[in-house]
Amino acid sequence: MRAGATLAVKGLRRVARGLRRGLRYTVLAWLVLTVGAVLALRWFPPPTTSFILQNRVAALRAGYGFYPYPYHWVDYEKIAPTMALAVVAAEDQRFLEHWGIDLIGIEQAIRDNRYRDRPRGGSTITQQTAKNLFLWRGQSWLRKGIEVYFTGLMELLWPKRRILEVYLNVAQFGGSVFGVEAAARTYFDKPAAALSPQEAALLAAALPSPSVLRVDAASSYLRGRQRWVMNQMQRLGPEHLEGL
Repeated sequence: MRAGATLAVKGLRRVARGLRRGLRYTVLAWLVLTVGAVLALRWFPPPTTSFILQNRVAALRAGYGFYPYPYHWVDYEKIAPTMALAVVAAEDQRFLEHWGIDLIGIEQAIRDNRYRDRPRGGSTITQQTAKNLFLWRGQSWLRKGIEVYFTGLMELLWPKRRILEVYLNVAQFGGSVFGVEAAARTYFDKPAAALSPQEAALLAAALPSPSVLRVDAASSYLRGRQRWVMNQMQRLGPEHLEGL
């Protein structure tokens, strides 16, 4: 009886050691993969994004086949400076000040949402970049936790200019339009380098809900947001991002 109990205890200890070893290897593999991916994307353009892949799967399930997405990477220097200013003005005016999580912005969003018909979020540009690149749509504490993890990695491993460059290239500007170059050519028949302040403001105004706020059929609400973005751009001034 005593010998059997001893064997059982030893067996449980072996199982526990195996589980701990497996957990360590899993955590190590996760760190290597995620840190390696984020570090590589500091220098190399992402070949695709999680959101684009999710759209492709949805199109296949709906019977549309391999739906084309006009995603074209362009370097920061080939994007009109007014476009970078527009997304900062519209989405994250404290972009240069925070480290990925803007607690002041979240607090402000909570206060503002008490009086708004359309609630706004407090996500930063870094958080949105992480979400577009690596995560799935929807809301859950698990997804938010992983988003915060990737946000921290990006802020640690990328300069602010790279974060903004990647965001401009992966942000969704319409149901099947990803990245500012594709958006500029789809909606205005010009490259991203030639966008005017009005066009940049309209694109940035659609970012909270690109599938609903259609740039090619702008509603009065979207036009109102466009005017607000232009006012914020003027308030920040063209020199706001000169230090990037």
